[in-house]
Amino acid sequence: MDTPAYSPQELEAAVQQRWQDQQTFKASARPSGEKFYALAMFPYPSGQLHMGHVRNYSIADAIARYQRMLGKEVMQPMGWDAFGLPAENAALKHGLAPAQWTMDNIAHMRGQLQRLGLSYDWSREFATCTPDYYRWEQWLFVKLWEKGLVYQKLSTVNWDPVDQTVLANEQVVDGCGWRSGAPVERREIVQYFLRITAYAEELLSGLDTLSEGWPEQVLTMQRNWIGRSEGAEIHFPLATSDGVIKVFTTRPDTLMGATYLAVAPEHPLAIQAAENSTELAAFLERCRHGSVSEASIETQEKEGHPLGLNVQHPLTGVELPVWTANFVLMGYGEGAVMSVPAHDQRDFEFARKYGLPIRAVIQAEGVATDGEAMTEAYTGSGTLFNSGTFDGLANDEAKSHITAAVAARGLGQKTVNFRLRDWGISRQRYWGTPIPMIHCPHCGVVPVPERDLPVILPTHYQLKDPRSPLLDDPEFTQVACPQCGAAARRETDTMDTFVESSWYYARFACPDAEQMLDQRAADWLPVDQYVGGVEHAVLHLLYARFFNRLLRDVGLLPADGAHDEPFRHLLTQGMVLKDGSKMSKSKGNTVDPQGLIDRYGADTARLFILFAAPPEQHLEWSDSAVEGAYRFLNRFWRLVHEYGATPPALPAELSAAAADLRRAVHQCIDRVSRNMSGRYHFNVAIAAIMELTNSLMKVPADAPADLRAVLGEGLRALTLLLAPFAPHIAEVLWEKLGQSGVIGHTSWPVADAGALRCDTVTLVIQINGKLRERMDLPADADNASVEQRVLADPAMQHHLEGKTVRKVIIVPGRLVNVVAG
Repeated sequence: MDTPAYSPQELEAAVQQRWQDQQTFKASARPSGEKFYALAMFPYPSGQLHMGHVRNYSIADAIARYQRMLGKEVMQPMGWDAFGLPAENAALKHGLAPAQWTMDNIAHMRGQLQRLGLSYDWSREFATCTPDYYRWEQWLFVKLWEKGLVYQKLSTVNWDPVDQTVLANEQVVDGCGWRSGAPVERREIVQYFLRITAYAEELLSGLDTLSEGWPEQVLTMQRNWIGRSEGAEIHFPLATSDGVIKVFTTRPDTLMGATYLAVAPEHPLAIQAAENSTELAAFLERCRHGSVSEASIETQEKEGHPLGLNVQHPLTGVELPVWTANFVLMGYGEGAVMSVPAHDQRDFEFARKYGLPIRAVIQAEGVATDGEAMTEAYTGSGTLFNSGTFDGLANDEAKSHITAAVAARGLGQKTVNFRLRDWGISRQRYWGTPIPMIHCPHCGVVPVPERDLPVILPTHYQLKDPRSPLLDDPEFTQVACPQCGAAARRETDTMDTFVESSWYYARFACPDAEQMLDQRAADWLPVDQYVGGVEHAVLHLLYARFFNRLLRDVGLLPADGAHDEPFRHLLTQGMVLKDGSKMSKSKGNTVDPQGLIDRYGADTARLFILFAAPPEQHLEWSDSAVEGAYRFLNRFWRLVHEYGATPPALPAELSAAAADLRRAVHQCIDRVSRNMSGRYHFNVAIAAIMELTNSLMKVPADAPADLRAVLGEGLRALTLLLAPFAPHIAEVLWEKLGQSGVIGHTSWPVADAGALRCDTVTLVIQINGKLRERMDLPADADNASVEQRVLADPAMQHHLEGKTVRKVIIVPGRLVNVVAG
């Protein structure tokens, strides 16, 4: 009988239809056994999958399928991060309403994901732009407002004049908006903030509990972003009026070297001083067109202007001038810094530029102590001098002494500061969750009552420009105050789209709940394996960790410690590269996943992308490697069909050849299992599968019965091992091998310890690290016996002729390295 051709397009469509009809991957409402929640970061519905999507979702699906075969109850959902600026910009470009554009894209991308054969529970699907979803973040917003964890304040922000919205610091690239490319401006706008800083200490300490499951790189990035620093708050009294300027410093030991103070351009003192100085006013106006991004500020030229007022040094009473500088952020502390040019490089450069004094107060061997002679700031350790009663103290010791001295005068205290700032969530664009607040001329800002939620976003607008149509819609804006009944105005700002992605993982557990979350969320959370790009290592992951604690503290998740963190394990996959650079349309190096799937099938696409590189590393695209994956699946297809479905029974006694082959089968099972268990080295696992396939292909058609029996055992094992990577072909070949049931629900194979045993082992023999021989020695030989046999071997004696053996290094079961000279 001729082997039928491997036709992945027909085969995969039939298998997917069977999975859909049987609801093969539908998770139970609440797990009754050991659960495993597998989740890949859900996509923005741009309309087209790219290879990064294929890699991300193939990785997560391989993990989910493996865990399901281990007997765990697996939930793997999928949904859509559907709000955001790209939909608005696309709607403007194509003349569509953002809602229509978004839903059309979702329909198309859903079909693409289904074509990949991903084992999703589609019954849990949702889009974040639907009222059923966003009503609950409006509900939470009101609850947090009542608890004081949401507030309004006037804030200096990055403003994109083209996209007409606030930009986060991370959305400013080289001083320009990341999408529009327009130079950003500083603006002062009343914004809503989530008080994430109230959780700063807990968010920091919580990272210690993730050390076993998260990449160290991501943990470090989060720690740096939160940025805990111990130091002192020091007050500098104004010289000619009441009041003080408060600064935070991590270097109170350098207080005696302060020669000026610098405040942000938005600081009230700077604005007040500009009323009497056109030159200063012009400087502040220039600053207004600069970014408030820390990254941008670090690289821009440092500029400043004197305010014409002084403060008193808190310990000496000496008057110090106050400047405004473009590198001081209003959001850092109270928008003022203590400037010590001799011991801070930025302050040093500023002082040199404007002729300000430089006073050294820490001395160390080989370091200049005359400020005028210094060529750069000295930021290291040393001993205090020029510091009055603190002279002679080591600078670390001096920190506590100087802090105590200013505290005794009522002008400071020891304190802890965080780099983390409260999260400004207001956006001045249309396509987002309406902020559920009402502005009343009598009652002020009033939350929308729970009975009136959700505040539904109108979806009928045809956009004409970036200005939010909500501003010009009286049906939306004109409402009665829920407290006094007077005519009032509904808030037209919408929420930052990071809000939607900060709790979606929890809603997947109970997508039909009649509250934000129910008990099912506690049953399924935390996520056991989260997969996504490292570009989300800071903001998304930090905000999700924050939201998880908010959900806990409003009673929606247990306060049992086990539910504090949302994601138990995190895998950050690398990018897909072509010709050495990231795929992008602008570079003309993209590969269309749909074309790849249409030509070779989903199994080939998945197998290639999982075999080409370890998940956490970048993957270099290779057309020949894709062809290689396709050829392998064809070989395996033929091998199973040529074998047939009636296996001979495995005899009690095996010939040496059959025992060797069976050992290879179980070594493969062991190797694949080890590389799937926590490590997820899919490339190594697939290599082992390919290697065993090549060995099984060498078994002749007229082989003895015991070899044919081992061949059958090997094919069944290989089909199971292949199932997480190429599930469609594995499903069909499982049936061809005479097996019943869905392969995805069949138990993962276990290596037979007896089959793995071997009387002899082949050792690599090296001299000074260079391969010289291979020797078969008894597997149970101790190190002394191995050394004796190796040194007595005639071939080794020839290699060692004229040399003195200095040491013999033995790695049991693997190699012997003779160090000789």
